[in-house]
Amino acid sequence: MWVAMGSLSSFALAIVSAAILSRYFNKTDYGTYRQILYVYNTLLIIFSAGLPSVFAYFLPRYTAEQGKDIVIKVTKVLLIAGGVFSLFLFLTADIIASLLKNPELSRGLRIFSPIPLLLLPTLGIDGIFSTYKKTIYIAIYNTVSRSLMLLFIVLPVILFKGTYIHAIYGWLVVSVLMLIIALYYKNIPFRGLMRQGSSLTLKEVFGYSLPLVGASLWGMAIRSADQFYISRYFGIEVFAEFSNGFIELPFVGMVTGATSVVLMPLFSKLIHENTNGNGTAELLELWRNALTKSAIIIYPIVIFFLFNSRLTVVTLYSDTYANSAVYFSIAMMLNFFNIIVFAPLLFALGETRFYARMHMCFAIIAWAGGYMVVIGFDSPVILAVFSTAMAVVKIAVSLRHVGVKLNIRVFELIPGKEILLLLLHSILVMISVKLLIGLMPFPVENILFLILSFIFFGVLLLPTARLFNLNYISVIKPIFQGTIAK
Repeated sequence: MWVAMGSLSSFALAIVSAAILSRYFNKTDYGTYRQILYVYNTLLIIFSAGLPSVFAYFLPRYTAEQGKDIVIKVTKVLLIAGGVFSLFLFLTADIIASLLKNPELSRGLRIFSPIPLLLLPTLGIDGIFSTYKKTIYIAIYNTVSRSLMLLFIVLPVILFKGTYIHAIYGWLVVSVLMLIIALYYKNIPFRGLMRQGSSLTLKEVFGYSLPLVGASLWGMAIRSADQFYISRYFGIEVFAEFSNGFIELPFVGMVTGATSVVLMPLFSKLIHENTNGNGTAELLELWRNALTKSAIIIYPIVIFFLFNSRLTVVTLYSDTYANSAVYFSIAMMLNFFNIIVFAPLLFALGETRFYARMHMCFAIIAWAGGYMVVIGFDSPVILAVFSTAMAVVKIAVSLRHVGVKLNIRVFELIPGKEILLLLLHSILVMISVKLLIGLMPFPVENILFLILSFIFFGVLLLPTARLFNLNYISVIKPIFQGTIAK
């Protein structure tokens, strides 16, 4: 719960920041700012070298005193990696700007270049506090650090009516504060403990972390292909519209992420104990049950925002970004499919090599196919459709492989009847809401329309669920019961 709350606060503050900056920057400045974020997040996977994941893997194997030594040792390596990252950005700014066809980007990247040196040592907080069962600190740290970032990045722009350069200067200042706070937080689990040297070597650290980099790089290649082509071939303004619109609902990731964490050990146990074939039926029942419950939580929310995509985007980013609604609608279509969390099942089956090869193949398809779409259709919207369709095909390929390994049909993995009922119910309720608001005696527009739609949607959804043999409360109730019991 605490980790999820920390993730939610981080995303909420990021959305607030984007909503504010979209209103104060012109599209050229905002597009350049988002390109800097794109470059940073893309290269971060390489230069962090998988080191943040080291804490959760190695710390449980050592004493707390030795853990203190490991945290200090790995943080120093992150500091060095951050320095190399900063130097790389400064020296290659012109090349990156040329690749993305934005000369102004060169100046922005050089001003931004010291920031990786300050931010990379802050990574790994989640792994440390998860290991020592102090996850409340993750929520506190994420909320405090993101709030400070919002304040320092947005405030100079508002007060001085500045450009993206003012936002970067604010980011540079807050990065110093974040480094100090992170180093303080990393020491919290080890207060009062004497540092004791551990036998963990850097060779072991990189032996674990570097293979993860390879897998992450293919994933990064898939995610960055459409951004690169839109940035290069359709201009900064279209890239700004795409960046604000082509996002999935954060709630979906929170639910599927939590589901993955819960299912992984259960699947591993069932597959390990499946000596006589009885475990497959139990695994299948567990999988279908989890998938149904995820759909019950996620599908109504996706339907609501799909019907109100333009209004949602305009409310967040202003009328200037109304075109982003098309990308928002396309991205949300994936949420109907990515409730299928195939990764824990593949890992439990020992199919990590297949998982890596699959992502490598889809990375090649993303870049080669994306280029052909750009040349053949010359449309950023078609490129977004291609990207979403490719993600759906990846899920289908994974399910087929699981079916082969378990010797079952793919359709047995999908609770098709329940999903169709959920979709039908949510769509009918949303249509009823639209008609109901249309009959109101006074005009309802913009944010008021969105608020009333959400209220009416919830009021109609729950009592009519029985007509479709659905029970939303039965899924949500245990979450609150478990929280209160704890």
